[in-house]
Amino acid sequence: MYDSFVRDRLPPPELLPEFRFDLPEVRYPERLNSAAELLKGGGAETLAVINDHGRWTYSELDNFSGRIAGLLVEEEGLKPGNRVLLRGPNGYTMFAAWLGILKAGGVVVATMPLLRPGEIATVIERAQISHAIVDSRFIGDFRDAVDQTHFVKHIVKYDGDYGKGELETRCASLEPLAPADTGRDDPCIIAFTSGTTGVPKGCVQFHRDVLAPCDTFAKHLVDPKPGDVFLTSAPMAFTFGLGITPMFPWRFGAAAATIEQGGPDKLLDAISKFGVTHLGTAPTAYKAMLSQPALDEALKTLRYCISAGEHLPEATWRAWKERTGIAITDGIGSTEMMHIFVSAAGEGICPGATGKAVPGYEATVLDADGEPLNEGVGRLAIKGPTGCRYIDDPRQRDYVVNGWNVTGDTYRKDADGYYWYLARSDDMIVSSGYNIGAPEVENALLSHPAVAECAVIGVPCPQRGQKVKAFVVLAADAQSSEELVAELQAHVKAEIAPYKYPREIEFVDALPKTATGKLRRSELRTR
Repeated sequence: MYDSFVRDRLPPPELLPEFRFDLPEVRYPERLNSAAELLKGGGAETLAVINDHGRWTYSELDNFSGRIAGLLVEEEGLKPGNRVLLRGPNGYTMFAAWLGILKAGGVVVATMPLLRPGEIATVIERAQISHAIVDSRFIGDFRDAVDQTHFVKHIVKYDGDYGKGELETRCASLEPLAPADTGRDDPCIIAFTSGTTGVPKGCVQFHRDVLAPCDTFAKHLVDPKPGDVFLTSAPMAFTFGLGITPMFPWRFGAAAATIEQGGPDKLLDAISKFGVTHLGTAPTAYKAMLSQPALDEALKTLRYCISAGEHLPEATWRAWKERTGIAITDGIGSTEMMHIFVSAAGEGICPGATGKAVPGYEATVLDADGEPLNEGVGRLAIKGPTGCRYIDDPRQRDYVVNGWNVTGDTYRKDADGYYWYLARSDDMIVSSGYNIGAPEVENALLSHPAVAECAVIGVPCPQRGQKVKAFVVLAADAQSSEELVAELQAHVKAEIAPYKYPREIEFVDALPKTATGKLRRSELRTR
């Protein structure tokens, strides 16, 4: 029996974007299981995953993921279409579980390890999660979230990549389950992203959407080959991270290297240790790595770099090129679109510009009336083989305009078809590649008794692109002090994911507002 929960909550046809399948590569057969397709990329004994805990071949990955699928279906009662939450850092077992869910016909809902119980509970409720596979080191916050909800009935723990957890033990004696006979248009992922209101938007991707970024951006601009080793700093809960590892390498018979924390020193160490050839991370990480002595050793194997998550400054691009000889491939993507849709590589790079439409996609900028411009400044808009499908969310009308996916970014399109980033069109703060909704931080601050009112904006930061700054009006009995700043920062870290905390807090007597009482963020930004 098929669980139609996701399909029943997809946007109606009139609110969907126009999908384009101009490239032969993205015209997939009607019956398609993306997990099975990805695993066809490499030979049985070819390296598929490598990290500090071991090396695993495609055959081992196929076998383990098949046994996980068997556990879910035969012992945990998973029905096709059920949602399965994944919680843990990138690793072999996490990747195998992701494949296993798809093989079982389930829908993956991956979450970042940094999320707090309240944030996890929101995801559980929005997706009505029935099953979960959780790294035992991250089980505490998850159980707290489950206690706030009534949906999760089946929880299986695993033990990182040490191989001794419940999942590994229970799967040991099982036979691999054959991949489910899924359709190319069957939902297989709900990727959650925080919007400007702080309420997560669930982006639904089909089985064909998993393959499309591999056969457009990766094939035409990255050109992975067997023997390549890919690494990213981004968790697979971000579709940027999911693409860099594991989707792109597996589609083309290459390998995915994994690390659990993505600081510049850890990235460089992993590059040297695992022979990484392709790196995907945020611009701030590239800038930080320039000053690391370990960069010289990493350059013995590293030959291709991908940047996304925030605007890549031309100065960072040029500094990296001069220091390493590698021209960073910049790009813009979105969770709604699955991965990168505007980019440029090699000789096609124009430093400072994001690039042109990726093969398979069409890009434009829209004027104030929603009309495409041949060149000029407007809202970036995209059509292609992937597109926005929010689950049960009225904001679908905001993202899709006249068939175009409108990303919320303001760009300038030049006469040569290059797109130049100008600003976010909304109040989203992009810091070190993380999207942070200002209202979410404000809500966390307002839950502290010392805060009467507050407003949060993003301000320029050389290290992070933007940093979170809070303007706080104190309660009558509170006094401003450095101690209170630290206390408020710690409070926010405890309420929501720590990377969202305000790195700068300014106490003010009042916030600027319109005559109708609405906050004037623009005035705060000009201070």
